[in-house]
Amino acid sequence: QVQLVESGGGLVQAGGSLRLSCAASGSLFMFKHMGWDRQAPGKQRELVASITSDGRPTYSGSVKGRFTISRDNAKNTVYLQMNDLKPEDTGVYYCRQLRPAYWGQGTQVTVSS
Repeated sequence: QVQLVESGGGLVQAGGSLRLSCAASGSLFMFKHMGWDRQAPGKQRELVASITSDGRPTYSGSVKGRFTISRDNAKNTVYLQMNDLKPEDTGVYYCRQLRPAYWGQGTQVTVSS
C-alpha cells in the first residue's frame, strides 16, 4: 500500500505561483513513475504532468511552459511548480503513482482573476 500526501494548495491571483508537494510512503519511490492530475469543476480529471523514475518530465499542452514537475528521491517527494497561473488552472490537484495506480487525497488550487 502506498500513501501519497499532498500539500501546498491555496488561493492565488492570476499570474501568481504555487508549489505543490507530494510526500510518498514506501521504499520503492525512486523506481516509480509519478504524476499530477487535475480535476477542474465540471470537467474530467486529467493528467497534467508526469515524471519518470529517471527524471524525464511530460506535460499536457495546457500547462507546458508554465508548470514544472520534479522529484527528490532522497525525500520520497514529487513537486509541481506552477507559474503564471490562470483561472482555468483552478481545481483539485491529485498526486499520482502511475503503475500501480495510487492517488492522494488532493489539494485545492483556486486562481482568482
